[in-house]
Amino acid sequence: MISFELGVEDLAHTRFAVSPLGETVLSLRVLRDPGLSALHLPWRRSVLGRIGELDTELLLSLVAQRLTLPDFLTPRPTSFEPAFEEELDLVRRTPPDLVRRDLLAAHEPAPLPAPLHAATASGDGPVTALRDTLCALLHRYWELAVQPFWTQIRLVVEADMTYRARQLARGGARLLFADVHPQLRWEADGARGVLHVDRTIGGYHTKASGRGLLLVPSVFAHKPAPPVGPQEPPSLLYPSRGVATLWAPLPADDPAGRGAAGPAVRALLGAPRARLLGLLAEPLATIELARRLRVTPSAVSQHLSVLYAAGLVTRARQGRQVLYRRSPLGDQLTAGRP
Repeated sequence: MISFELGVEDLAHTRFAVSPLGETVLSLRVLRDPGLSALHLPWRRSVLGRIGELDTELLLSLVAQRLTLPDFLTPRPTSFEPAFEEELDLVRRTPPDLVRRDLLAAHEPAPLPAPLHAATASGDGPVTALRDTLCALLHRYWELAVQPFWTQIRLVVEADMTYRARQLARGGARLLFADVHPQLRWEADGARGVLHVDRTIGGYHTKASGRGLLLVPSVFAHKPAPPVGPQEPPSLLYPSRGVATLWAPLPADDPAGRGAAGPAVRALLGAPRARLLGLLAEPLATIELARRLRVTPSAVSQHLSVLYAAGLVTRARQGRQVLYRRSPLGDQLTAGRP
């Protein structure tokens, strides 16, 4: 078990980040073991046809038999959403002894796979060459397998952040961690609290001591992943909400000509606004609408402003969010009534 002891200052310094490199590295597990997540099978099928040019033997050798990964390949994000190249540059600067240590630790007690044997050679040269080869390979893999889907992935994790921030505002740390994952437990003790991560491979207890807690939602994570050692600042990569709809097809138009996406309504409002109006039978926030439509939140906001000005949607604030819903006039329009 791994546990983080967090004081009031640490909870005030709890923050979120997005990691393009982290998602890229974690996605290798799905390629290696398709049974790990049936939700990602559509993505896996599409990617297998794209990466034939890559050294997939070396790429998949990074995933150990117990599905662990070398820690140096997922550095802690240094900003809210660092660029992939920025994170990869941190990996390129990893000292050879840490590369060797993390590769061996990820695969133990099994020996290193043949493509990684350079990590066991004497001297730093072979390890440095292996590190640089891995960085070049991961960069090309990102371009082929993850970057084409990054917009929709980012919208899912941003929607999760919005939800978690609302949970924290409503019920503090207890509510924030209540439904993240069954392996997480929050225990309050006066002015401090302890976040437990159960069933981890290693174990330690560390005090945040004012460093706060960094939370990194991930669509490819299947369980919480804290740092492997207590020397790192407290952070937690965890499975994001909303993954079940990530690879779902976009809402289809109504072939009968009725509803928000029917030809008459599309001609009146335009296809994007008609589709948006069709989703608003329930109250939804801008970020959730953007995630479902796989467009940017700013694009959704522009369309919502027009629909609101026309009296087709209503809006109401709930906590830090503004929720939109079809108005009675919007309901009449989508139902095809006069």
